[in-house]
Amino acid sequence: MTPTATMTLWRAWLLAIRPKTLPAAIAPVLVGSALAIHAGTFAFLPASAALVGSLLLQIGVNLANDYFDHVKGVDTAERLGPLRVTQSGLISPERVRLGMVVVFGLAALVGVYLSLVGGWPILIVGVASILSALAYSGGPFPLASHALGDVFVFLFFGLAAVGGTYYVQALNLPLPVIFSAVPVGLLITAILVVNNTRDIESDRRAGKVTLAVVLGGQGARAEYAILLTIAYGMPLALWLAGQFSAWALLPLVSLPLAISRARGLYQAKDGAALNKLLAGTAQLALIFSILFGIGLALK
Repeated sequence: MTPTATMTLWRAWLLAIRPKTLPAAIAPVLVGSALAIHAGTFAFLPASAALVGSLLLQIGVNLANDYFDHVKGVDTAERLGPLRVTQSGLISPERVRLGMVVVFGLAALVGVYLSLVGGWPILIVGVASILSALAYSGGPFPLASHALGDVFVFLFFGLAAVGGTYYVQALNLPLPVIFSAVPVGLLITAILVVNNTRDIESDRRAGKVTLAVVLGGQGARAEYAILLTIAYGMPLALWLAGQFSAWALLPLVSLPLAISRARGLYQAKDGAALNKLLAGTAQLALIFSILFGIGLALK
């Protein structure tokens, strides 16, 4: 294999793992670990393992989507989103499937360690996360094709990821931690809303019923605005409820960026603009989480 071919293969795999979506895996671990710092229970090794596991799950989901959407005929040449490596022929379906298996296998190994630390609750969450990741696009009842993708993302990349990260360090799960996970889950769900808004027409033709297909373009844009509104209201609610100090309001510094993103979704006219907004929403989720984490850590 020539160096050029090798470079092309590596670039293809880089496309497959979709690096611009990885902030969705980093953000909840940052907040969960910041909550552990706030509680005085931060533990470096479990926190690091949670980050690795979260990244592997996100990459696994991306590979599974690439593979299953091709097999099921959802991805076509008319797709407006970033290039899919299976549909485009850059990587064979068999290799993408193997990559998916390897990544989920590595995630399972990380999960074994975290289960030894956190016990059976983490084992249940870990198994459910991998099964749900596979069921997102695959299986007889793919969640993403039955308007359940938004719920899946909120639950597993929001509540479970933040709560699980905190739990493996503190070995308990107080209610404020769950409420603190809500804005993170909502912002990560907003990433999916942009993706599905872009793909409404192609998904409809392929018979893939996302929530955006059900709501229509305007409804999906309204959902995005609602998700961002609630997400930015949560730090204020937590502060007013006396759960955290005023430092928890630090994410509000990024509110102008959130308003810009919401306006951008309403103004976007083509797939290129929506692809840019998708990456921008992932960036927003990460910035919010960094600021929220700093605020929580400062107490």
